[in-house]
Amino acid sequence: MKILEIEKSKFIGYAKIVESTQDVEQFLAILLKEHKKATHICFAYKITKGVEIVKYSDNGEPQGTAGRPILSVIEKKKLTNVLVCVVRYFGGKKLGAGGLVRAYTKVASLALGELDENK
Repeated sequence: MKILEIEKSKFIGYAKIVESTQDVEQFLAILLKEHKKATHICFAYKITKGVEIVKYSDNGEPQGTAGRPILSVIEKKKLTNVLVCVVRYFGGKKLGAGGLVRAYTKVASLALGELDENK
């Protein structure tokens, strides 16, 4: 888990090895319970088990500002069987589309870096 604060918004990044969409659903359920007051829980994953499954969600953030940037980090690192979630607690100041993309990209990268360290 990596935490980053930007303009009073708190971004918490998680990266997890997953083998199936069930693994993804289970982890998302845990995050939803743990972060009930979060403004957004955005994610992206890529699973390769015979067939490639790729999915991402902006979870209410402006389209293309959260899930897709998270997925871009996964793809840039050429990873599979990985889920990255970023929980956001809104701090009161809008970051704009560019600010959101930068924030979600940075937190996703930090979370994946931590995953690499734990291997």
